[in-house]
Amino acid sequence: MRVKDTLNLGKTKFPMRGNLPVREAERQQVWEENKVYEKRQKLNEAKPSFILHDGPPYANGNIHMGHALNKISKDFIVRSKSMMGFRAPYVPGWDTHGLPIEQQLKKAGVDRKTLSVAEFREKCREFALEQVDKQREDFKRLGVTGEWDHPYVTLDPSFEAHEIRVFGKMAEKGLIYKGKKPVFWSWSSESALAEAEVEYHDVTSPSAFYGEQVVDGQGVLDEGDTYMVVWTTTPWTIPGSEGITIDANFDYAVVLPEGSDKKYVLAAELVANNAELFGWKNVKVLKTVKGAQLENVLAQHPFYPERKLVTMLGDFVTLDAGTGLVHTAPGFGEDDFNVGRQYGLDIFVPVDDKGYLTDEAGADFAGVFYEDANKISLDKLEQAGLLLKEVDYEHSYPFDWRTKKPIIFRATPQWFASVDKIRDQILDQIDGVKFFPDWGQKRLHNMIRDRGDWVISRQRVWGVPLPIFYGEDGEPIMTPETIEHVAQLVAEHGSNVWFERETKDLLPEGFTSEHSPNGTFTKETDIMDVWFDSGSSHQGVLADRDYLTYPADMYLEGSDQYRGWFNSSLITSVAFSGQAPYKQVLSQGFTLDGKGRKMSKSLGNTIVPEKVIKQMGAEIIRLWAASVDSSADVRVSMESFKQISESYRKVRNTIRFLLANTTDFDPSKDRVAYNELEAIDQYMEVEINHFTKQILDDYANYDFMDIYKRLINFISTELSAFYLDVAKDVVYIEAADSHKRRSMQTVLYDVAVRLTKLLTPIIPHTTEEIWEFLQEPEEFVQLAEMPSVEYHDGEEKLLSRWHDFMKVRSDVFKVLEEARDQKLIGKSFEAQVDLYVTDSVAALLDELHANVRQLLIVSDLHIHALDEAPKTAHKFDKVAVQVTHAQGEVCPRCRMIKQDIGQDERFPQLCQSCTTIVTENYPEAIQEGLE
Repeated sequence: MRVKDTLNLGKTKFPMRGNLPVREAERQQVWEENKVYEKRQKLNEAKPSFILHDGPPYANGNIHMGHALNKISKDFIVRSKSMMGFRAPYVPGWDTHGLPIEQQLKKAGVDRKTLSVAEFREKCREFALEQVDKQREDFKRLGVTGEWDHPYVTLDPSFEAHEIRVFGKMAEKGLIYKGKKPVFWSWSSESALAEAEVEYHDVTSPSAFYGEQVVDGQGVLDEGDTYMVVWTTTPWTIPGSEGITIDANFDYAVVLPEGSDKKYVLAAELVANNAELFGWKNVKVLKTVKGAQLENVLAQHPFYPERKLVTMLGDFVTLDAGTGLVHTAPGFGEDDFNVGRQYGLDIFVPVDDKGYLTDEAGADFAGVFYEDANKISLDKLEQAGLLLKEVDYEHSYPFDWRTKKPIIFRATPQWFASVDKIRDQILDQIDGVKFFPDWGQKRLHNMIRDRGDWVISRQRVWGVPLPIFYGEDGEPIMTPETIEHVAQLVAEHGSNVWFERETKDLLPEGFTSEHSPNGTFTKETDIMDVWFDSGSSHQGVLADRDYLTYPADMYLEGSDQYRGWFNSSLITSVAFSGQAPYKQVLSQGFTLDGKGRKMSKSLGNTIVPEKVIKQMGAEIIRLWAASVDSSADVRVSMESFKQISESYRKVRNTIRFLLANTTDFDPSKDRVAYNELEAIDQYMEVEINHFTKQILDDYANYDFMDIYKRLINFISTELSAFYLDVAKDVVYIEAADSHKRRSMQTVLYDVAVRLTKLLTPIIPHTTEEIWEFLQEPEEFVQLAEMPSVEYHDGEEKLLSRWHDFMKVRSDVFKVLEEARDQKLIGKSFEAQVDLYVTDSVAALLDELHANVRQLLIVSDLHIHALDEAPKTAHKFDKVAVQVTHAQGEVCPRCRMIKQDIGQDERFPQLCQSCTTIVTENYPEAIQEGLE
């Protein structure tokens, strides 16, 4: 070996390449060809299972950042569990039924009127599967591992059959019924909606305060000149008004405004506010009565002489707005419906599927769109002299989440799943589920506690049919026999069989019923709510596949799924088997743009994963997903990805250093046992073990942001700013096979292996590349196990000692930095440090059993008693520091300034230490030195 070769130990150029967008795709192909996912499953066959059940994204359009965050987070869990001793298969899924696909076909020019229902459904199926294929490739490109060749899709005949059986079990238990009650009705979709399909926006609506003449005062109110003052924020529903609701415990005043020949009834507490609003002067209170006394008072409907309005007592009236008397239309609101049913009112719904008022509303309203009917109602009230005030009212209002159009509350005949009958059982099950964040438990509990029965029927065609037959007398027929027969037909032929075959061909052979003496039956034309589809996946997937488990260990989705998939899955699972479908629920926030706005094409603020992947690589998105607090809403911008790219580069370069300095290290031959390691190496070995424990705990708690923070801090503080800085003085300078160098290489290699394994769930493309340069037995790092945590005798005392030293080191570095600012030195190697210490610090430095000068990365170090410190020294708590420029010349081999350069004439440029190393370890270099 030549002398100059002894200068380059550990400086091998490590061949890790960048170009993530290209390299990632190549590596994914290698994984697929080598069936890495399947090999991992084989390895884990006999291990305890951990099943994360995939909430199915809707098969429509390319994936967005919310999809990426969701799927990558799931991948973190699946990969980490697989490497932590669990059998963790992952079956991705897709939600493939529903209105949006019907709308997409319409946009594509498909004329539904020219097709049969079955033909149109087939086109829906083809479109949905095309979308599944597109999204599957998008998810795979993110590096998400899983059973991509055998996912679950809700249009699969087997899945549909399980869904029908879930329905059948609920019907058997008396949880399915048909009723006419107000539901969320989307006139833009011409269908009922579930609560999970509704979003709320702030709107401004016209509200009306108007009088309704008392025609039967029940001995409490005068007739003829007395008017009940009611309030409504939906004047278009006045044609459906059948009553007035008040609160039994409120005080109601009969008042006479100055100059008026009419007396008015309103809540006593609101008289002053309303008098000012209506412009009343000198209002005289004639009498005050309790609401209970006004029950059954009759008033005249303002539009229809033949209709009388009954005064009813309800618990939903408030005094925070209005008059304390609420206009009540049982066909247009849940509270109105409930109180109207209690008082035996008809459920009058004079509005059609498309939101237009019908002939039942009268000639003035027939054929008018409901929003336009507001003006007609207000004009008629004005003309009748009944309108006291029209005021714009700002409030939150429900919208169809797909069409983005407002909805109406409309009583229609629908099929419902009873929540009320099993509410207590569901709430009990929630108590046994662990939530991340823990507030999720209360949120889901309150939603189930407060929700009404679930409307499960939809007036569409692309979905799973409701397996219900009707007898000749109109009686619904859904027996275990008929439902199981339909389930078997669907399993064999798909749900299109319901629309292709005649009713008689869908019933069991020879089926009879007392409701059809002539043997004639009809079938239901409505389909099931898509939330019933995905909500049945615990049977269609978890219970169906023998390598999965029911209930699942975890459901992970966005926080909107407390009212969506978490909710519907829980209801159907408790109804079916009496248990929750999950043991743990992890929810995430939404992805917003950098300004905190919802991403939308209209705002032009969307960032799609494909763009980031093409520019920077999927690893950057994955590392970003680990870096954010996903329990809340997450802001994302291209700038945030650029920042993550810098963190990624730091991680990558750190591991490059570790690998470059262990290229000549064979762990099977060169490893040094812990008890024989140099002191600094023992310290770092303990630190990497503690770091390993923390990261494994974070994986177990799904705290990926903590993993990211710990990783960056460990690399920046423990490695780059300390250990690796010191390491250069050892791995570059000491003899290749020396104990000091092998000791440090042992730890460098161990750190590299541990980091690679710990990082695999997060940046698997990068860690697989690293793995190729490590001398480990597994073909792929994904087939390795997570590193074990080792404990060493006396490590607590060792850590305490080194942490105390780090405080001293920090004091020295502050003075070195000041010396650099003053141009006294350049690099720290140019410094001589005089360190003045207390007896306890002196003892600490001795107990380190380490080269303190080397730890401080200076050329010369002198240690003195603290009381010897000159006035010019920088004083700290237990030390004082004086920095001067080191005397001597620079040794080109160790880069330090020494006063013993050239003492050996054979090596005139080397210091005595380097000369010793060269002469004792590289005898072949001596001749070169002489020459």
